[in-house]
Amino acid sequence: MTLAETMNALEAAGTAQNRKVYARHGYPANMFGVSFAVLGKLQKQIKRDQELASALWRTGNGDAMALATMIGDPAGVTGKELEAWAATIPSYTHSDLLARFVSGTPQAAKLRAKWIKSKADHVSQCGWDLVAHAATKGDLTDAECEELLAVIEQKIHGAPNWTRRAMNGALIAMGGRNAKVEKQAIAAARRIGKVHVDHGETSCQTPDAVAYIQKIAARRKK
Repeated sequence: MTLAETMNALEAAGTAQNRKVYARHGYPANMFGVSFAVLGKLQKQIKRDQELASALWRTGNGDAMALATMIGDPAGVTGKELEAWAATIPSYTHSDLLARFVSGTPQAAKLRAKWIKSKADHVSQCGWDLVAHAATKGDLTDAECEELLAVIEQKIHGAPNWTRRAMNGALIAMGGRNAKVEKQAIAAARRIGKVHVDHGETSCQTPDAVAYIQKIAARRKK
């Protein structure tokens, strides 16, 4: 599909209701309001197309940017382009989506280490989302988890809003790694206490890290 064809398909699929919902989740005003079910169908149709993904992201349209992360080519995207994408993340949802894409690229570890130190909320959020992905995939050593847990414990309460959310998610993901890290993560979570995240006009809630880690452990032991 060409850029024009893709944008026309996105515009035709947008709804007013989705625009209202997505606006509450921080989407830019430049959007059509396309459901993720429709984005999934377009992803299957397009498959991988990095050139189109790049063009979609540059539009600044929220739906197009979401689709870009779904059709981008992990083997074909450059680190420079990923840095450019990170610098223009429009919402926490796009940060989550970008992290999912970046986690499959060769640059994931390098960008993860860099982005968690960023002062830009959505960039550091993306970095900690990458930590969560790496923990889930088993790409972190126990020693790396211990170091990252210490950073979270030290900095989470002073971190920007969406970074706090991502740090909490990374803590949970690392806690699900194995019994050793589980114990360390639960201890850190208890010392941290309640994590406050402003979810705006949504029904989203911040997960209790201890409870979630214990649920993961219970499933792992079955």
